[in-house]
Amino acid sequence: MGIVREEFGKTKNNEAVTKFTLENKNGVKVSILDLGAVITNILVPDRDGVFEDICLGYDNVPAYEQNRPAFGAVLGRVANRIAGAVFELNGKKYTLDQNDATNCLHGGLFKYEHCMYETECSEEEDAQSVSFTRLSRDMEQGFPGNVTITVTYTLNDANELMLEYYAVSDEDTVINLTNHCYFNIGKGGHRCKDVYGQDLQIFADYYTPVNDILVPTGEIRPVAGTALDFREPHKIGSRMGEAAKDDSTVEGYDNNFVLNAKEEGEVVKAVVYSDETTGRVMEVFTDFPAMQVYASVVLDDAGGKEGMHYGKGSGICFETQNYPNAVNTPEFPSAVLKAGEEYSRVAIFRFDVME
Repeated sequence: MGIVREEFGKTKNNEAVTKFTLENKNGVKVSILDLGAVITNILVPDRDGVFEDICLGYDNVPAYEQNRPAFGAVLGRVANRIAGAVFELNGKKYTLDQNDATNCLHGGLFKYEHCMYETECSEEEDAQSVSFTRLSRDMEQGFPGNVTITVTYTLNDANELMLEYYAVSDEDTVINLTNHCYFNIGKGGHRCKDVYGQDLQIFADYYTPVNDILVPTGEIRPVAGTALDFREPHKIGSRMGEAAKDDSTVEGYDNNFVLNAKEEGEVVKAVVYSDETTGRVMEVFTDFPAMQVYASVVLDDAGGKEGMHYGKGSGICFETQNYPNAVNTPEFPSAVLKAGEEYSRVAIFRFDVME
């Protein structure tokens, strides 16, 4: 169908923002901005062929320039939490912004979702791609190294949205990129009240418990016997209530799952997310070692698309990534990117309907 480019508005600095819309032969559409490489819309059908937008977001540039929930955003240079907003690399201590209690969250106060990206489009017979590139300069957000980052979004005719993350640095640094898209596949898509009655299966036998400010303790614990046991599918809200110390019940989900990969770099199925009412099914595949599942525990945003007020549970994020606070936890997979080496990761979101 071709890649459609349209002007979306202008930033406060008078920069023109372009929306790129990919459409496959099945009518599935995905739209992304060159502001923040943010996914703004994902239109997929239900079992009756009704297309709805399943991605939470905004209708205008000023809202995306704020975007406190990070709707659809690429997060970096290090997504998730860094304890104490400090880490050490090659014997040198680096101090970051404390923007989440005493933690540094998603890079700190300066956000990738507020940055403009250079773009390059590519069209093949059965797939369309847009690549978004920016230079994260040395000491941006407090991290060392000039890092060139490219995120490529590809939509193919198998109804797969592929996100490919690539980075290279001129000196040793740390990195952990992800996308923070909020999904709701219920009736009405992003207008559906919440995700709690929808079904979720997560292919993870273990998770990383956290302390009272959501930093992993360093332990890797089995999901068995906890509210984080999604090895068999069940309703997202069925084990929610008053939080228990042993995680047998949780107030909500903002948890890191250790995915069941047999070896580093293996692409595995991470998630099956489905809704009985609409028949929509979304599967997630990735070569990241972990995935943060966030069911919008504290979301309260009155400025959503089509006049929506998004509240608690309005969407769910599947943030494929490294373990939180890996930079300070030697037992976790390394977050270090050596100078000149390539960082390359992938996440695939496949959309389908039940028979």
